Amino acid sequence: MKNLTLRNIAEVCGGKLYGSGKWQDTEEVEGVVLDSRLVEAGYLFVATKGERVDGHSFIPQVLQKGAAGVVCEKLPENMEERDNFILVEDSFQALKDIAGFYREQLEIPVVGITGSVGKTSTKECIAAVLAEKYKVLKTEGNFNNEVGLPLTILKIRDWHQAAVVEMGISDFGEMHRLSKIAKPDICVLTNIGHCHLENLKSRQGILKAKTEIFDFMKEDGVVCLNGDDDMLETITEVKGRRPMTFGRRESNRVYADCVENRGLFGSRAVVHMDDEEFDMDIPLPGEHMVYNALAAVCVGSLLGLTGDEMRKGIAKVEAVNGRSHIIRSKDRVIIDDCYNANPVSVCAAIDLLGTALSRKAAVLGDMFELGEREKEMHTEVGAYAVENGMDVLVCIGTLSEAMYEGAVKAAEKAGISTEQIYYFKEKREFLDKCRSILQTGDTVLVKASHGMAFHEIVESLEADGEME
Repeated sequence: MKNLTLRNIAEVCGGKLYGSGKWQDTEEVEGVVLDSRLVEAGYLFVATKGERVDGHSFIPQVLQKGAAGVVCEKLPENMEERDNFILVEDSFQALKDIAGFYREQLEIPVVGITGSVGKTSTKECIAAVLAEKYKVLKTEGNFNNEVGLPLTILKIRDWHQAAVVEMGISDFGEMHRLSKIAKPDICVLTNIGHCHLENLKSRQGILKAKTEIFDFMKEDGVVCLNGDDDMLETITEVKGRRPMTFGRRESNRVYADCVENRGLFGSRAVVHMDDEEFDMDIPLPGEHMVYNALAAVCVGSLLGLTGDEMRKGIAKVEAVNGRSHIIRSKDRVIIDDCYNANPVSVCAAIDLLGTALSRKAAVLGDMFELGEREKEMHTEVGAYAVENGMDVLVCIGTLSEAMYEGAVKAAEKAGISTEQIYYFKEKREFLDKCRSILQTGDTVLVKASHGMAFHEIVESLEADGEME
């Protein structure tokens, strides 16, 4: 890893270097990890104190594996002279400092993605497009915070030609710190919705927090944003340059028309960019995926891909588990969208479910971090589900009682039966009764905030046998 000698690392993170040997000045470490199980010979192990596990207790094991050195907040009692240690005050801060320094050694373009909804699917679209021409590293799983992002940056190797990183926040200042680590060449903003309102208070607050991504963007960097979003369209200049916009409106530099909704099988569209146009098959369902694909076209064009290469890349995009992942089981179709939830993403998922040709069942749970309007927002989502033709609505969780009440009130107002609207405080109550609620052939949406662990519902429904 370029310039990552132990002495340079110690200097970057303000640590004190102990030990001796080749790793101190002449040889670079070959990897940086927090998980002792991932340590290989030549790796740097960063020992951190977690809620349940203290990484310092694994120092003897990683040294036996041949670790080049250890970043730690306290030295082991029986340290040997040949073992290398970098003593720091805060191991997590050291990780960020190391990643930020390493990023400065890299010459490949880094694409940073943020927004309220669609970061992961946009990341997948962009990575799939760039993979038609480059060797790409992308964020895996939920590694998008102040621990995950530096670990992702530190996975970049000499053979990578581009990196696509997801950047997620919940409070002011976080994006500023993430931007300092990633130093993106291209910033992509998907939208500004209602999420993390507990800390950010309003959409204006969300916009302010998300646009901290520009703080350490390269001076010649480019911003790509959703020009149809009423908040993002207010951004007219960043570092002296106009953003590159995408959307459905013709006023955007990259836009789509002739959109054909193919339901759960995705959509087709014609993409227009400057004087070029081309057809695009988007294999993932939902209107929002058109926007994600257009974001990928923006980035692809900036990095020299042709329309044909971008079209081929989008056609290869695959869903990530928990993100509008379509599961065709023996008895039903399951839309696994249980990774996270806020009012915008839940309504988008309900719209997606509405394209199904079979009976439609929405299993929805609590949405967290909505602040003082959380009850009102749950009520609105419940009403939205009824108003948009759900055949069955199941509301689960303490906060979702308001969702249930909103759904019942909307149904009564519209003269619709409330027999297929259910409320359960716990997941287990629903799973015990789901055979009497769901039917063979149903299309079932499962969505809630990550903390609700609705993947357990997905797994149970997928594994279930014949239903009544």
